[in-house]
Amino acid sequence: MTTLLEARYRTVLRLLPAYYRREREEEMVDTCLGDLDTDTQDQSRPTLGEVAGVVALAVRCRLGAPGAPRPYALLGSAVRLFALFAVLLQAASAIADRALELTWTFTRGAEGRQMFVTGFTGAGPTRTAVAVLTWLLPLLWTVAYFALLHDRRRPARRAALGAALPTLWPLLAPLTGDMAPGPHWYETTAALLAWLPALALCAAHHRDAPPARLPAGSPGLVFLAGCVVTGASIVLLPAAADAVWAPATCFAVGALGWLLWHARRADRTPPGAALALTALGLLVLAVRIAALYPWLHVPAAGLVRGGGLGQTAALVLLTAALAVIAGRDLVRR
Repeated sequence: MTTLLEARYRTVLRLLPAYYRREREEEMVDTCLGDLDTDTQDQSRPTLGEVAGVVALAVRCRLGAPGAPRPYALLGSAVRLFALFAVLLQAASAIADRALELTWTFTRGAEGRQMFVTGFTGAGPTRTAVAVLTWLLPLLWTVAYFALLHDRRRPARRAALGAALPTLWPLLAPLTGDMAPGPHWYETTAALLAWLPALALCAAHHRDAPPARLPAGSPGLVFLAGCVVTGASIVLLPAAADAVWAPATCFAVGALGWLLWHARRADRTPPGAALALTALGLLVLAVRIAALYPWLHVPAAGLVRGGGLGQTAALVLLTAALAVIAGRDLVRR
């Protein structure tokens, strides 16, 4: 006779994929029930710790745990590569942006240094703390990138979550009266671009996952190339640069390079890479459109508007090409 506790456990275990339940469900139910008598079982329910453990196991199983069927293995590979590519993009953007800002500051003499310092001290203590953290915490994307590629998963998770924190302030500021209420589309999409990779890193790079690896190149050289492309996009076309110009350019150049590399060496393409780049391309495209929209009605912003529209068109084409390759890979595999 099935007790109420057993039924509840089986309901929780439905979170696990079918292939895992077929192999382990009965064993897990017997372990959970233990030596409890029938009366006790009818008055009990799974603990929060047990439910959390099943949820964590379900995530690992669906994201490519050892022995998982091919669809789950492909999904896990795609999510891990998505997290790696997105962290690389964020890290290169953070380093290039701050390097250019410091270069500008210390080449403008006392006036430039005063403007830089005023950005942190020109308001109350709360805004000062937010400004300092907003400037410093995104540098943790670089820590997350190198920690991940050196298989230091726990520091990589912590660094990614810390680096994503500043994107929450623009969404919380209206609650404190520091920002006018509104839709804030750019702030929302920017938060998604930060938090989805951070959460993907935490979920997909679990203890049973294979070590993170770049499809090509060494971690240092790839990171340096990303910083150079990101910084050069602003230096060469400063009049067209807005908040998304540099990371969108970096993604476009990287995606184009990957497409050319894939055309020549399709047999060496890691599984799920095209799907990961497609997902990242859609996120970057969403941020690009959200940042471009306020400039559409500004008469004196012709260069910013033209650059943003050109980037949008390029991102649409590249993301569509990546989606086609991802679809072919899914069918083939």
